[in-house]
Amino acid sequence: MSEKQIHVEIVAPVHNRREVTLQCLRSLSRIDRTGLKVHIIIVDDGSTDGTSEAIREQFPEVEIVQEDGSLWYTAGTNRGIEAALEKNPDYVLAINDDSVFDDKFLRLMVSCAEENPQSVVGPLLLLWDRPHQVFQVAPRWRTWYGGWHHSTRQTVWTMPREAWDVEVIVGNCILLPIAAIKRFGLMDAKRFPHYGDAEYTVRMRKNGWRLLIEPRARIFCQPNALPPTLHKQSLKKLLEMLFFNEKSIHSLSKRWLVNWTTAPSRMQGALAFAVFLGRLGLKTVGLAGRWPNDWPEEPPTPTRSPKLPADSKIKNVKQNSATEI
Repeated sequence: MSEKQIHVEIVAPVHNRREVTLQCLRSLSRIDRTGLKVHIIIVDDGSTDGTSEAIREQFPEVEIVQEDGSLWYTAGTNRGIEAALEKNPDYVLAINDDSVFDDKFLRLMVSCAEENPQSVVGPLLLLWDRPHQVFQVAPRWRTWYGGWHHSTRQTVWTMPREAWDVEVIVGNCILLPIAAIKRFGLMDAKRFPHYGDAEYTVRMRKNGWRLLIEPRARIFCQPNALPPTLHKQSLKKLLEMLFFNEKSIHSLSKRWLVNWTTAPSRMQGALAFAVFLGRLGLKTVGLAGRWPNDWPEEPPTPTRSPKLPADSKIKNVKQNSATEI
């Protein structure tokens, strides 16, 4: 009798990035699925560039959920998770479409989750144009920085060799056990159209779940586009970005909510927001320079994972199976 496969639903919200989305799907089509049952759901949020038509032609096995263009990241991901839950999977993997995947990444992530009950797992994110450079992995809360601090000078050589605990997992790729989704529900799309992943995983950690990064599971990501430079905006545009457009990445109300809900304490959240306002004021008049982004960075400290349970449904993946950079 064949061993039961672990069922993983992969979900990705997309909008008007046809070639990027197709590249993502080509990469996923080549991954190692040994021991896994994998199904992909694309939430096409109102694309007008032929994304859905191209997917149907080139990847007819991929399920497409059509939406009207109003969802943004958090609501789009939620819609994919809702569709995935109808399939009764063991895990949901939420991803961004601007990603290229190492062929062993999914088996490594699932193996890590199976080894560590009550855990949510992320991979090692790397830049696809600088594949040694770590990207948005393991942000740390720094009150005197103004909230979450993303390391910018870490490389594959400064990362731990085994899974380690982190404070938050960014939404480029998150492996969610079905038990976590049933307990915590979906991301908060109403309050966090952009930052739902941060609030979601911190909510889990504050309620006793572990957040782990599996460094052997590697994903190569498109670098983020730089946000609009504040001191180059007209007064009208600046006010709109800061106060009136709640879906702006510079929205002060959303920044306050992120700090307030994800900080270690309410006091630290309030203090960090005050620091952020000071930084923002300097940026607005063009005086911030590189401060405080040039602060020293320390590599993350690993935590040893428990041994693989005897009844785990996926066999451990060898250390050397991931692509070497």
